[in-house]
Amino acid sequence: MSDPIRRTILCMVYALLLTAPFSSSRGQTPDEVLTQSDKVRNPGVPFKVHTELTEFRSGKSHEQAKMVTFSKLDPSTGQYRNLARYVEPTRDAGKALLMKDSFMWFYDPASKASVRISPQQRLIGKASNGDVMSTNLSRDYSAKQATEETIKDADGVERETWKLQLEASNSAAVYLRIEYWIEKKTYHPVKGRFFADSGRLLKIAFYRAFSRQLDGMRPTEVVILDELDRNVVTRMRFSNYEFFDVPERWYQRDYLPLLPAQ
Repeated sequence: MSDPIRRTILCMVYALLLTAPFSSSRGQTPDEVLTQSDKVRNPGVPFKVHTELTEFRSGKSHEQAKMVTFSKLDPSTGQYRNLARYVEPTRDAGKALLMKDSFMWFYDPASKASVRISPQQRLIGKASNGDVMSTNLSRDYSAKQATEETIKDADGVERETWKLQLEASNSAAVYLRIEYWIEKKTYHPVKGRFFADSGRLLKIAFYRAFSRQLDGMRPTEVVILDELDRNVVTRMRFSNYEFFDVPERWYQRDYLPLLPAQ
């Protein structure tokens, strides 16, 4: 066998090994794997977390915002209800967001009005309103297909993953389709590719800086690459997780002006 033919065959075998058909040793379906990964991203208790967003353009910091977010699981839907209040910059302090069911509201203290907005609307850089909120992807998406694949994470470390093809299953889904990589040993999310309704790739997200927060290991940083403008990178950092039993009365449009900033 000639060397060129041998190299071609070896490359084909290697490619097949990297994208082998899905097979979970625990006998799980792709949807069940996605559910386990949701538990990594989200604490199982009502909580409060501080979020810092930074947009970089051509490697330089361009825009920044800080928010405090309150999240609580709705047992009737299995999805999170979210509240967020801007802390910085000063010009945005007091602005607030409410995400409940498939609805999202934005409060601006300047106009003293709450208006309906889209979760896909830009917040900073390539981070949308829906990106800063806690969500159970398994509630809004169906995992139609899965393969085993070895990929490099944000730090260049190779990870053995399940690659899931997620398709929106209801109107609350922020994106029409997502390609999602989950580490096999830990269920840690590693990477996501997010697509618009038109089918165009919008952005690529890498999940990193895992640390113990509340009841488990969680990604405390998400790096988002803008596929429409390659000069733009957005970083989301999450810190100061703490248990916080959010009062039910807070989940009303009228309460947004009263939402605490700490």
